[in-house]
Amino acid sequence: MPTTPSRAVADGYVIAVLPGDGIGPEVTDAALPVLDAVAAAQGLTLDYRQLRAGAQCYQDTGEAIGEATMAAVGAADAVLLGAMGLPGVRQADGTEITPQLDIRERYRLVASIRPSVLMAGVPRVLQADRIDFVTVRESTEGLFAGRHDPRSTDPDVEHDRMTITRATSEALFDIAFSLAATRRRAGHPGRVTLFDKANVLKSQAFLRRIFDEVAARHPHVETERIYIDAGAMLMVRDPARFDVIVTENAFGDIISELGSGITGGLGLAPSADVGRDHAVFQPCHGTAPDIVGQDRANPVGMLLSAAMMLEWLAERHDDQRCRAAAAALRSSVAAVLESGVRTPDVGGTAATSAVTAAVLAAVS
Repeated sequence: MPTTPSRAVADGYVIAVLPGDGIGPEVTDAALPVLDAVAAAQGLTLDYRQLRAGAQCYQDTGEAIGEATMAAVGAADAVLLGAMGLPGVRQADGTEITPQLDIRERYRLVASIRPSVLMAGVPRVLQADRIDFVTVRESTEGLFAGRHDPRSTDPDVEHDRMTITRATSEALFDIAFSLAATRRRAGHPGRVTLFDKANVLKSQAFLRRIFDEVAARHPHVETERIYIDAGAMLMVRDPARFDVIVTENAFGDIISELGSGITGGLGLAPSADVGRDHAVFQPCHGTAPDIVGQDRANPVGMLLSAAMMLEWLAERHDDQRCRAAAAALRSSVAAVLESGVRTPDVGGTAATSAVTAAVLAAVS
């Protein structure tokens, strides 16, 4: 949702950059020159502030994300994040180091927006002519709400809790309906589908009631409600049915990965974690430590996340330069993929550097 800008548009934008761990720095290094190229073509200045956080930071300093870094994240106009976490670095309870979740909670980034688009040139996983939908995942509560709860005192039992609140759910659904309206103006159906488990879980029945209330405020938007298990099946059987899917945190985590899988894989998948005043943009993939330093990481997810960042800045600041830069970035990535220049994870042979060079050439 547009709000009062934090800085004058004429000055450009401050972008907090958190490369993170594993292939995070590699895809970040690939994206920044492309971002600079599309921004410069529009007379746009992007001022990058390189910040450190993640598993390696935790090993080196004892903090996954320091307070100074967290404050700098909040002061920036937008945040670009590579990937964070390493398999061998764990908290005392066995969970991974996840400063990206700390950022979501600190700045109330209630919605994770994850597009799933089948692009020309990408090998098809399904017999589907068209896949183009967005998953809007709640990202601060749901089944993740209890991650800071104390461990069970019973050595033979452990618990996690699912928490649904009216305030967060209404904010989530407002974002989903706003996104549907934007997509409808661009020629998409503009339909909002709720995935839930309202037939079993009382928290999910509550979530559906709130959805119904918000839907009543948007009578011109088509809606449907589908149980999560049936929804997962339909994503494979009939993906063209969906336009905007909205759901609880853990369900959305799983469903958005499925969306990535049926459109080519995590290497192509971008995402945005958005709240009222802040947003973080990052590829959906992990740190992939098995291919670090091999020039094999797919930069497309990060490049498309950067395009989402430019689009968010364009809406927030009503800045046509950002809108044009995002369009140029998207079209350049699409042209490169269609030409067959792809990394091995999507059936190609090109290196990270080769894909980046091709996108830069397409921008030029």
